[in-house]
Amino acid sequence: MADVQAAFTRAGCRNVSTYIASGNVIFDAPASDAAALRRRIGRGMRALLGAEPVIVYRTGHELQKLVDAAPFGPLAGDRTIKLYVAFLVEKPRGRTAFPRSLPKEALEAIGMKNGDALIVSRRKPNGMYGFPANWIEKDLGVVATARNWSTVTKLAQLAGQQRPS
Repeated sequence: MADVQAAFTRAGCRNVSTYIASGNVIFDAPASDAAALRRRIGRGMRALLGAEPVIVYRTGHELQKLVDAAPFGPLAGDRTIKLYVAFLVEKPRGRTAFPRSLPKEALEAIGMKNGDALIVSRRKPNGMYGFPANWIEKDLGVVATARNWSTVTKLAQLAGQQRPS
């Protein structure tokens, strides 16, 4: 993870840290030119990965706003399901009526919040849970990355603890 932190630092970010090994990077950066920052981060990550990275960017404020909205309501306390937020790179181009489902994977997209899809995953007959990233990308026609709800709430908390330098 030190290479990732160094790439973000070279791109102009400060207070860079990572959270679990699924591509979550928390950092402080000037808000003046987010597009330029995204390009610099992309170049650094491309050099590390040897492939074109998918960068989905949300501010700490946006994450906290999502958590505060409690978009899953009472479902958040149900231990028999898994909840995900699929963070979309851009707005879906087609029809986005909800709910949407993929029964064979026991997945249901129940709505959108702040431009991102809210997904419920139920246990399949094999005992596993469906993972929504590939399905929601194909179904909505946009690139996305999914994080489980507990990771989203933890990222919002960690981002809130960052102190601008």
